[in-house]
Amino acid sequence: MAQSLADRRPNGEMAAARLGTMRLLLGNRVALASAVLLIAFVAMGVFAPWLAPYDPNRQHPEAIRTAPAWQSDGNRDFVLGTDGLGRDLLSRIIYGARVSIALGVVVVLLTMVVGSGLGLLAGYFGGWLDAVLSRVADTLLAFPFLVLALAVMAATGPNLIALVLALAFKGWVDFYRVSRGDVLAARHADYVTAARGLGASTPHLLFREILPNVVPPIIVLAALRMATVIIAEASLSFLGIGVPPSIPAWGTMVADGRADIAAAWWIATFPGLAILVLVLSVNLLGEGLRDALDPRMSL
Repeated sequence: MAQSLADRRPNGEMAAARLGTMRLLLGNRVALASAVLLIAFVAMGVFAPWLAPYDPNRQHPEAIRTAPAWQSDGNRDFVLGTDGLGRDLLSRIIYGARVSIALGVVVVLLTMVVGSGLGLLAGYFGGWLDAVLSRVADTLLAFPFLVLALAVMAATGPNLIALVLALAFKGWVDFYRVSRGDVLAARHADYVTAARGLGASTPHLLFREILPNVVPPIIVLAALRMATVIIAEASLSFLGIGVPPSIPAWGTMVADGRADIAAAWWIATFPGLAILVLVLSVNLLGEGLRDALDPRMSL
């Protein structure tokens, strides 16, 4: 069986479905604006060495806590001002985009692959495999996400690999539950029964018949979970147990400026705004993808 039964639909029907999805997404102005903002953040992180006016860790002792350029006591050499060590805030924010976006993408991809794969197997085969994985997932759900991450990071200290594992430790559960539920509903569907009757192998049923129907809600969930990961990373960095101090991170910058919030408000405010705008754009884009790819989730 070279093709799945879904692939055998008339080309016009498949094209119409794709066109309808694209129209829904393009017709959502909020989602489009969010996508533009997200692309801008990604470009900022990728081209940071060319966009940042200074090395993010370079100190300027003569310009400690310099105000933003538009204030009367500001300096045009430092558009967003400097922090308590004289480091250029704009450069650090630009480089900080790399950390938030890269960690978000890596953690979400890792949890999506692991959780969706386990959910696919548990939902299709059932039995003891489903029972064991479901009990593990239920146990992890009993613990708050941030508490587990705090425990892991407190034991290992600031470390990028440990941070990825800490953020992914429980994150796979959501993908597991969504994929398992969709597989349970799909494995007895008519098109799967028909493919099985035609002699389709188990891998073909899993990856050609069932998986395509699980992908849309998984993509939507991945977009929404990325915002959660960004917030968690910023929270751990704020507490000093996330990204190593030598790497510019928005959460660390907010923590550096909290003691000077009255005298040097810009140190904590601008990184905090960067977190706000990035997370908001990811969430709004995720909602747009939900409405376009899987309208059932918006009910």
